[in-house]
Amino acid sequence: MEPNTSDMHHLSADCLEITMEVHRVVPPPHKSTIQKLKTRLKETFFPDDPLRQFKGQPTSKKWILAAQYIFPILQWGPDYSLKLFKSDIVSGLTIASLAIPQGISYAKLANLPPIVGLYSSFVPPLVYAVLGSSRDLAVGPVSIASLILGSMLRQEVSPANDPVLFLQLAFTTTFFAGFFQASLGFLRLGFIIDFLSKATLVGFMAGAAIIVSLQQLKSLLGITHFTTQMGLVPVLSSVFHNTKEWSWQTILMGFCFLVFLLVARHVSMKRPKLFWVSAGAPLVSVILSTLLVFAFKAQHHGISIIGKLQEGLNPPSWNMLQFHGSHLGLSIKTGLVTGIISLTEGIAVGRTFAALKNYKVDGNKEMMAIGLMNMVGSSTSCYVTTGAFSRSAVNHNAGAKTAVSNIIMSITVMVTLLFLMPLFQYTPNVVLGAIIVSAVVGLIDIPAAYQIWKIDKFDFIVMLCAFFGVIFISVQDGLAIAVGISIFKILLQITRPKTVMLGNIPGTDIYRDLLHYKESMKIPGFLILSIEAPINFANSTYLNERILRWIEEYEAEEDLKKQSSLRFVILEMSAVSAIDTSGISLIKELKKAMEKKGAELVLVNPLGEVIEKLQKSDEAGDFTRPDCLFLTVGEAVATLSATIKGQASNNVV
Repeated sequence: MEPNTSDMHHLSADCLEITMEVHRVVPPPHKSTIQKLKTRLKETFFPDDPLRQFKGQPTSKKWILAAQYIFPILQWGPDYSLKLFKSDIVSGLTIASLAIPQGISYAKLANLPPIVGLYSSFVPPLVYAVLGSSRDLAVGPVSIASLILGSMLRQEVSPANDPVLFLQLAFTTTFFAGFFQASLGFLRLGFIIDFLSKATLVGFMAGAAIIVSLQQLKSLLGITHFTTQMGLVPVLSSVFHNTKEWSWQTILMGFCFLVFLLVARHVSMKRPKLFWVSAGAPLVSVILSTLLVFAFKAQHHGISIIGKLQEGLNPPSWNMLQFHGSHLGLSIKTGLVTGIISLTEGIAVGRTFAALKNYKVDGNKEMMAIGLMNMVGSSTSCYVTTGAFSRSAVNHNAGAKTAVSNIIMSITVMVTLLFLMPLFQYTPNVVLGAIIVSAVVGLIDIPAAYQIWKIDKFDFIVMLCAFFGVIFISVQDGLAIAVGISIFKILLQITRPKTVMLGNIPGTDIYRDLLHYKESMKIPGFLILSIEAPINFANSTYLNERILRWIEEYEAEEDLKKQSSLRFVILEMSAVSAIDTSGISLIKELKKAMEKKGAELVLVNPLGEVIEKLQKSDEAGDFTRPDCLFLTVGEAVATLSATIKGQASNNVV
């Protein structure tokens, strides 16, 4: 004969009663409102406690530490050696060979003069070398920020009809992007960029990569009349409506160099030691294509070329910044979007390589460094720059030890600007398009998308929304849709928190989710629920309805089984990290509802803030009675089971 389940549970409760010591739930140490506010602000804005290094230091040492904190170059600079320089000069020259063709290409992607791309590879890396904390980040123009800047500004101003105004707005946008980035770092608001989840970024980057590639069909096919829109449908429509403009010479050259670049990239991915193959391939392509065009006069046979580029270093551009006029709103909006995207990319890249080399990158310092870099850049004829993944990967693989590699790259670009610009006059636009396509292919991360699908289907939907939004609507709208859905997911988790029913694992005092742990068993007369989120005004109504439904379902089930009626509703609150006045009202309403049903509400392990607010609101002492407040579910069940048994014995007597 099988033993009666109810008897087993009573036996278990008796054992718990005998062997278990009941611990009191004590309130947290008293703190004033000012102390609480100070702690909350510190955890919100200074979770890394940047001032801890100054504690106990003499005044002179504090000044040195402060200077090193603001200018990280002062931290590693005094210990810099010739051995480090040898590594940095190799990596600096390597990334310069990649930065020069990419700078020219990305400037054209942003509808800017090609020379601006080289300007942006000269000044910003110098600024970052002084202010940045990453040893591997290679700074310069990037494809996504270039695409966004060009497409958003082109909505109101034509780069062909009004190139001066377009350039002014580009520099103004760069200033606002830098100002926004530096402000986030200075005000310690870096958590804002966390709203760009990994799923959002994977979908956004893949969509943007396809849009960037489609835009290069103009160069790869030799089309002169091309759409100014960015969507998939308008671009393909423009391509096939202008088939008469296709140039077989351009297509042949573009195809050959694109295959060469993709093969070089594949070789470097398969064998990381051959990083120099993909790093040097763009510059080799530029040199070879320029020689071919010059030798065969290909510019007279349908292949378009860059044309003459201005020689000399960056001219000042602070007089071109527009802080008034009808286009100010456009500059601010574009600066905000490009600033967030480039900041997210730069910090993500910096942290990735810092983790590989086991050092830390300070997110807020990086924001200030990238922001100030762009603000300075806007005054020296540069547009939005950040740390690019492709260049940083080459920098890392080439053995970069410090930010001096950025300085070497900058000096190389400076020499190019001063002496080598005439050599680029015959560089064909088709090769620049091939360079861009080969660079953005790496942004399509299929393994990451598959991983997201396996782990979280909702995140996969967010990723798809970002991807299709970018492709079919626009870059900025696709990003906004994905961020909106991500925020909706967070709101859903806040407003609809998870509640589960707990049962006892036989032979222990452990209580777990009944659906998860099939061996766990209900305790007759007890409804044990776990609330797995903070309780606040956004979810208190839902929790009230959900808990009452749990009770109704429990009572209906007990009536069918004709077992003992509900005596106690236990709320396990270990995961309730915070509660507000609406949450306190919920607890009071539940207690009244339980009293009407002849049952009691019992709270288990309320955390510091929760127990403190309960005490302040509990004038009658209903919540803080020893029989209503326990540290563990096991102690609560053991104690209350003993109470039931005692009452039953008294009734018998």
